[in-house]
Amino acid sequence: MLIKNPQFEISAVSPKQYPSNGLPEIVLVGKSNVGKSSFINTMINRKKLARTSSEPGKTRQINFYNMDDKFYFVDLPGYGFSKMSKVEQAKVNGFIDEYLHIRKNISLIILLIDIRHEPGANDKMMYDYIIRSGLPFIVVANKADKIAVTKVDAAVDAIQSILNPIKDFTFIPFSAERKIYTENTWKILEEKLDL
Repeated sequence: MLIKNPQFEISAVSPKQYPSNGLPEIVLVGKSNVGKSSFINTMINRKKLARTSSEPGKTRQINFYNMDDKFYFVDLPGYGFSKMSKVEQAKVNGFIDEYLHIRKNISLIILLIDIRHEPGANDKMMYDYIIRSGLPFIVVANKADKIAVTKVDAAVDAIQSILNPIKDFTFIPFSAERKIYTENTWKILEEKLDL
């Protein structure tokens, strides 16, 4: 899909700030340093629409990116950042929980996990939360450029074996550096959005 005029729309901390135009939303969740902003920038072939930070855990709001008035990429605050105080982490978790619980136009959740590591406790908790929500989702094993191309499929399979041993959900690799995975990811998103 070609996105011609992507726009950052709003950083929200409460439902009254969420966009009210009813567009479908593709929601990104994952640890603070897993590369959610880079995922958005790579998918739309922009360098700096979604702000990447060298300091994990900096995003404390829900960021809405309007994709040509077709849908939103919604970047939720990252979880599991150890330098965030317990009070801040509880606040961030509250934003995430509230959004996922009340938002009606979520078309897909993308759970990003670092391909180089086994899913951690926070990843497993988020995966279980998504399963219980009943919302459609895929798992994206990000940072595939950090391992040899020949090892990517096995690494994705290892993550799926931990989280989804019966393999009835979609797990795919992704890389902001190696653009070879972008087209396949778009195919899946277009199916979910019915575009």
